Amino acid sequence: MSDGKTGLQLRSLLKKSGELELSLVNIPTPEPAEDEVVVRVEATPINPSDLGLLIGPADMSTAVVSGSKDAPVITAKMPETAVKMMGARLDQSLPVGNEGAGTVIKTGSSDAAKALMGKLVSVIGGAMYTQYRTVKARDVMPLPAGITAADGASWFVNPLTALGMTETMRRENHKALVHTAAASNLGQMLNKICIKDGIGLVNIVRSKEQADILHKIGAKHIVDSTAPTFMDDLTAALVETGATIAFDAIGGGKLAGQILTAMEIAANKTAKEYSRYGSNVFKQVYIYGSLNTGPTELSRAFGLTWSVGGWLLTPFLQKIGPADIGRLRQRVVSELKTTFASHYTQVVSLPEVLQMSNIAVYNKRATGEKFLINPNKG
Repeated sequence: MSDGKTGLQLRSLLKKSGELELSLVNIPTPEPAEDEVVVRVEATPINPSDLGLLIGPADMSTAVVSGSKDAPVITAKMPETAVKMMGARLDQSLPVGNEGAGTVIKTGSSDAAKALMGKLVSVIGGAMYTQYRTVKARDVMPLPAGITAADGASWFVNPLTALGMTETMRRENHKALVHTAAASNLGQMLNKICIKDGIGLVNIVRSKEQADILHKIGAKHIVDSTAPTFMDDLTAALVETGATIAFDAIGGGKLAGQILTAMEIAANKTAKEYSRYGSNVFKQVYIYGSLNTGPTELSRAFGLTWSVGGWLLTPFLQKIGPADIGRLRQRVVSELKTTFASHYTQVVSLPEVLQMSNIAVYNKRATGEKFLINPNKG
């Protein structure tokens, strides 16, 4: 355990040679400026968005372990194409971890900072896979009584992404939505939001086990992309809900195109007259993840009124502005134990994050496997 003056931090380094290196470094904790606080980090999740920076497309079958048990170093080869795309990060040792929670152990001199002393807070601001983090007071949020660091660790990325999806749906004049990889932690939150807010949601999963997870929380429309009747099942769910916007976590392969095709078939079933250009119902697929890193394949059987784009939380929040961000954040805090509860299958220390057996599990990004890091775990 460190004294707070220095602490361990997890780093990801991509070398010009095409080698990825993951290691732990001991770094001094910056003294807080007037409007800053120092947080002892007690819980920080491993999200898919963190894995993008931590491991990315590295070939972990080439991984080699060196160093000691307390300070392991992992090296692995990165595909040549990926190295070219990541030119801007070559030879930079980057800290990892988008969000987390912990206790404020030191503050700057401003009233806002001093008011946080000793409080358990949630933090957003990157570099969270570290024992101590100095951040702006405005980037932390005090957690209500009865909430633990583990409860508050995932308060930002998944909850605000799920809320961002329903907000985007409303702002772009759609009335219901489709979500892929729908049994994920985020997908479960999205179902709870949609059930609570009376929004139609079509869930696309890849197995009966995933469907069962969603049935248990009350999801109504669940279709399995591996079933022979998938396109018929999807179209029927789209007719029933009227969903014309989808958020796709898969990215590569045929699924985005299949969703647009099924939306077009659903629109034509209710169309009053035939149009040779396809229906005039606007169909939108936003790709927000890349569980499949291959090319996105579109077989254009869905008319001309459609769009495929990328969707990312940070630009969305910048677009809606501080007042609406505040409204969404407040909802997350008030429903942390219900709608936005996260479930973790394992709590690990920083050295344990770099154990090959653990990497093999969390890098699979499997439904139902979610790791939480406690950087100050004894």
